[in-house]
Amino acid sequence: MFDWIQNIADYIVYYIFSISEKSHLAKALNFFIYESVKIIILLVLVIFLMGIINSYFPVERVKNYLSQNKLYGFEYVTASLFGTVTPFCSCSSVPLFIGFVSGGIPLGVTFAFLITSPLVNEVAVGLFLGLFGFKTTSIYVISGILLGTISGIILQYFNLEKYLTSWVIEILKNARKEQEAYIKEKQSFKKRLPVIWYEALTIIKGILPYLLLGIALGGLMHGYIPKGFFEDFMGKDNWLAVPISTVLAVPMYSNASGILPVVQVFVDKGVPLGTAIAFMMAVVGLSLPEAMLLKKVMTWKLIGIFFGTVTICIIISGYLFNLIL
Repeated sequence: MFDWIQNIADYIVYYIFSISEKSHLAKALNFFIYESVKIIILLVLVIFLMGIINSYFPVERVKNYLSQNKLYGFEYVTASLFGTVTPFCSCSSVPLFIGFVSGGIPLGVTFAFLITSPLVNEVAVGLFLGLFGFKTTSIYVISGILLGTISGIILQYFNLEKYLTSWVIEILKNARKEQEAYIKEKQSFKKRLPVIWYEALTIIKGILPYLLLGIALGGLMHGYIPKGFFEDFMGKDNWLAVPISTVLAVPMYSNASGILPVVQVFVDKGVPLGTAIAFMMAVVGLSLPEAMLLKKVMTWKLIGIFFGTVTICIIISGYLFNLIL
């Protein structure tokens, strides 16, 4: 889908700048160009689409429906399942997360999506089947969905909306006002588009500095952190290998398909499968670049609570994987 962006990145780095493909700088710069273009395109499309949806549908009614107790957590499962069919890394999922939040969807439900989306997708499932077989793949997929669902429920329980930034709160207020105005005036779609586009650009301009900073950080990690850096901490004789692996993985940044070959190398070298999968979950589900992107919509306290909750759930999953597999 995004091969053309990769071709552009390759052309700029290897042809225009004439940087050797084997150099750390080339890997970092290539990563930055590719991810920047891809995520900005996703950001524009998603926020513009959410603007159209918000102008036509009663956001408050959707929000109230998803918040009803009679759903018995099904809304979190639905968000997690939706995350499994979106083939995005953690940073690419952030635009959708922002669209959900600005659309008034409960925060815990949006967290369920944000957690599951980078962990489970058709590419990761296909690679998992080829590398580890059906049983391990099934357990991984189910655990990924449960991780998103349970984490979303936990985070919703603490009523964390108060820790959203004033920028998001202002967007929510403006969205409600605009929707009321559209309903009263019954404007045609053609007349609504300029206002929707303006609001989308306003949101994008607010996010862009954090976006580029986060991707730049991810590029440096992608290009300069050696692959064998973590293996000494993940041995089967170390009872703390799972939490250590999870914490050490957070600074890294990759998608599931990118990190799976590394996981296979770990397992081949004797690292327990549960420990290796916990490492993978932390790499793709949590990252410092993701935190930088989320800083525009969350306070540091909320980011800390989110990362802490997911980290604990990943560590528990890692130990369970080691017991089962």
